[in-house]
Amino acid sequence: MKFSIGEKRKAAGLTQERMAEMLEISPGLYNGLENGKRRMNETYLEGIARILGCSVSDLIIEKRPTIAIAGKVGAGASVPLVDAYEKGDGPQVECPPGLSPHGVVAVEVEGDSMEPVYSAGDILFYSRSTHDGMPEDVIGHKAVCEDEGGMVWVKRVKRGDEPGFFHLISLNPGSETMWNKRLKWAARVRLAWPAEFAKKV
Repeated sequence: MKFSIGEKRKAAGLTQERMAEMLEISPGLYNGLENGKRRMNETYLEGIARILGCSVSDLIIEKRPTIAIAGKVGAGASVPLVDAYEKGDGPQVECPPGLSPHGVVAVEVEGDSMEPVYSAGDILFYSRSTHDGMPEDVIGHKAVCEDEGGMVWVKRVKRGDEPGFFHLISLNPGSETMWNKRLKWAARVRLAWPAEFAKKV
């Protein structure tokens, strides 16, 4: 288990020596606790939290699972489907709470056709229930989809004028809707994280 004691101590303007004095332990023991070289126990954690004016849980660093960012998805911009990285390599984003990292794909939005719902740089999370094809639950919803030309989009998907064709609706009134497109696959967006909240690691 890792702790964020050093950062919080410095933010409080305290030295290791002062912390040791307040905990009534030696500076060497305190240094070992802060640097993870000595075993932390409940008594030390509670004392440190009391001195720093925070809860014990605020001192614990949770290692969250990550999801690889597979690439970009077009929201007005034409983005080809390219496996830029080997599976699991490349940039990663912290898995949002409540979402399993298994079977989930993350992509970054490029373009502004889905403003104000999705902006450039936002991270979208989706799961594909089938490798190819259009699941019924996609119709009428925002989805990541690949057209037959290999371009990947995020759009609201509606049925087209004929079977096998779909309208890809832009939410931004200044952007064009794509009418009667054939799609290789589509998957509903499960979660969207604004760029400023997505923690890339």
